[in-house]
Amino acid sequence: MGFHTFDPATADKLEDVSRYRYLSREELLAGLGFDTGSGSGNLGTVADLGSGTGFFTDDVAPFADEIRAVDLQAEMHELYREKGVPENVDLVTANVGDLPFDDGELDAAFSTMTFHEFAGDGALAEVARVLGADGRLVVADWTANGDGESGPPVDERYDRDGAVDLLDDAGFETVRADERPETFLVVAKAGR
Repeated sequence: MGFHTFDPATADKLEDVSRYRYLSREELLAGLGFDTGSGSGNLGTVADLGSGTGFFTDDVAPFADEIRAVDLQAEMHELYREKGVPENVDLVTANVGDLPFDDGELDAAFSTMTFHEFAGDGALAEVARVLGADGRLVVADWTANGDGESGPPVDERYDRDGAVDLLDDAGFETVRADERPETFLVVAKAGR
């Protein structure tokens, strides 16, 4: 797939609440394994892969012990700092293919609209490495079956089945896989 990063000059788009039409906070939390109905327990240590300005990081932070907000661009972390970073969020400038975490350090991870940017070249095996046994990975991204009105060019996207195949190849077990009009959602567990 083509590689690009989100232009920090237009990062205000990352704070647009209309993003919830693609993935709600409740759906993200449920995918990560948090029971929003009971409100009990927590998610442990979670990574947001491609965190940008922290839009979805902020939604997960109240339900996690710690969050690692991973982004390749230090400029995105600067914008997040200006907005205000929750106390339990650590900003990590890194490539998803080379995460500075120990084996099994994370209880869960998620990627919202960034999977197409890192899914190749061993990055998913790296995510599997840092997730603990049965650690969950939630991926919501633009689908190759969409019309391309929003998001990256269609030829830079995966569809649901392509994403599931990549995750299977990296040792994940698919728990849920949905294709939607413009996006897909996949929830997978790390195998150990």
